Amino acid sequence: MKRTHKSNETIPVSEAEIVAMTSDLQDAHRDTLPALQSSIDAWTRSPSDDAERLSGFSRRSFLTRSGLLAAGGLLVASGGAAAASTIPRLAGPRSVRPAAFAAATAPLDVRVAALAASLENLAVSTYASALSAATAGKLGKVPNAVATFVKTAMAQHKDHAAAWNAVVSSGGYKPITAPNAAIAVTVNAAFAKVTDIAGVAKLALVLEDAAAATYLEAVGVLSGAQAIETAATIQPVEMQHAAILNFVLGQYPVPVAFATTAGAATLMDAPAVAKR
Repeated sequence: MKRTHKSNETIPVSEAEIVAMTSDLQDAHRDTLPALQSSIDAWTRSPSDDAERLSGFSRRSFLTRSGLLAAGGLLVASGGAAAASTIPRLAGPRSVRPAAFAAATAPLDVRVAALAASLENLAVSTYASALSAATAGKLGKVPNAVATFVKTAMAQHKDHAAAWNAVVSSGGYKPITAPNAAIAVTVNAAFAKVTDIAGVAKLALVLEDAAAATYLEAVGVLSGAQAIETAATIQPVEMQHAAILNFVLGQYPVPVAFATTAGAATLMDAPAVAKR
């Protein structure tokens, strides 16, 4: 796609284009909100019969393969984050931590929802850190359109976290309010070395891609209709976040990359859930 003008030299796309894409993003999110609210209401009205009915382990790859968001893999996937060379990579499947054993006592749908909620919380905290860094002048010149996109994406991730936590709460478990601890250490270390918009965009893109891949794979693993609807409703919005970030980076998305499960998180990264 040939571009003949740019309104800001710090990014390879005009502010007008970002504004237009963010507006489309808001429209897409508003279109999905009724479905999200429907899921929340349905889970609130009745204890998750579907989740209780299938509380065992799935044999699908979602549960058994090694975590692709392990410390080194996360930043390698980001396409050149500066901290990648300083973070150890994990070879093969990771050992299951005690927290993972605790999470395994809950129904499968609840555990998947807990993982998803923790990923959404991590996205919220990362975008919030980006806004704070921009306000403090640590990222150089930040176009207003970029700041607006960040605020928009952050608000949408809060809505997504609420939807996933409705699934968690429906089983009588406490909502997940903290960022994903297994991944946050790596993300925070990488964010500490970010000095410009491009660095933030690369890191945010990793999180958006991971969330989208996780929810795409979750659709084939979840059993409850409302949980499946939640995953299927949120996944396209995460993909739209990723598409905008790709444009900000000048990495224009191509059709073969629109939907993939590569880089999905696994239940080894899921937080433990506790009964209310």
